[in-house]
Amino acid sequence: MSKPSLKHPVGRVRWVGMAEGISYIALLGIAMPLKYMADMPMAVKITGSAHGGLFVLLMLVTAGAWGSKALSTKDSALVVLASLLPFGPFLIDRRLAKDEAGD
Repeated sequence: MSKPSLKHPVGRVRWVGMAEGISYIALLGIAMPLKYMADMPMAVKITGSAHGGLFVLLMLVTAGAWGSKALSTKDSALVVLASLLPFGPFLIDRRLAKDEAGD
């Protein structure tokens, strides 16, 4: 698998997707248990805010890649759908890497 390039619209989607995926896993796997088991609600507030910002950024870079025709409508929809699943961005990265290399 190739390393994503920030110069390419699909590469930006891949980078932000990875960050969003990591933040989602951190929210569910670290922050939520800390909130409920260790009475640390601030963990969810911080991690949740970071995840929310990254989610919005992912939607923006996906819209930009779709608007510039670097991503098809189908692949853009897959990115949106994958962002709703904890490991989704990691599962579609190989497909996005092919789109990035194809241009």
